[in-house]
Order: sequence, then C-alpha cells, then structure tokens
Amino acid sequence: MTSLSDRQLGKRQRQELMAELKGLKRFCLSLTGSDADADDLLQCTVERLLERGIPDDAHTARWAYRVCKNLWIDELRSREVRTRHANTVTQTGEARDLSPSAETQSAGERSLAAVNEAMAKLPEEQRMALTLVAVEGRSYAEAAEILEVPIGTIMSRIARARKQLLPALE
Repeated sequence: MTSLSDRQLGKRQRQELMAELKGLKRFCLSLTGSDADADDLLQCTVERLLERGIPDDAHTARWAYRVCKNLWIDELRSREVRTRHANTVTQTGEARDLSPSAETQSAGERSLAAVNEAMAKLPEEQRMALTLVAVEGRSYAEAAEILEVPIGTIMSRIARARKQLLPALE
C-alpha cells in the first residue's frame, strides 16, 4: 500500500505540471466546448494528479493529458447515465440543451467561433487528436501515447478531421 507521502508530487513534477496548465486548459476546452466545463475538468485533473501522484518514470505532461482524457470519458458516461435515469423517472423526453453558453459564443472573433463550431462537429477521437497535434504542438508519437492508440491511428484521425474541417471553414 502506498502512503500519502509516496503519492505526493515531487518538486520537478509540480513545476512541470504548472508549466503545462495553459495547454491542459486548452485541451479541456476542446473536449468540453464550454468554459465552465473546461474549468471543472481542469480542476478535477489537477486534483486527481495531486491526490494520486504521478509515477516517477512517467512524463508529467503526457500523464496529465491522459488523466484528463480519461476523466472526460468518465464524465460523459456519467452524464449519459444521469440523462437516461432522468428521462426514465420523469418520462418527459425533453432534450437537454447542449449548446455552448452565450459567454462562449460571444467571446472571440468570428473566425474563432467558426473554428470552434467546426471542431465541435468532429467526432471526439478526431477532435482530441487534432487538438493535441495542431493546437498543443504535440508530436504524433506523443499524441498516440496520450490517447493510447497507434501513431497511424493519430495520423488517420487528423487527416479525416482536417478533411472535414476544410469545407466548414471556407
């Protein structure tokens, strides 16, 4: 059993995590599509890393992105269960409003809004791969490791995402 002191982040890991927070926040925003949800996901990610630590031999940034991705997948599954349960209990059949907040839509330039809208329409696996490589500047190999898929899968997902985004942004 690991003691609490063994789970705490070392000074180097804390510094590396702090340096990665901006990129991690952008990744959270690309996953969630909402500033509020992105903030929540980032907070949960950092809490998890502080609570459970990072293996000494792990690359801090890659580990943090992987934890973030896994937490988001868990959240999506929870939301699906809660939605199904709510619909079963209420029998209203009302659809939840999943559109971005007014704050998100009004923020930024029109071109940024167009990119965000087009990115939101991408399948999640394509959006995650494209964000890691095109927005975060990760290599294909790093993205493959973070998402736990072969590098060829990353290349394919990015190619499909770019192909789908081009008409939407012209």
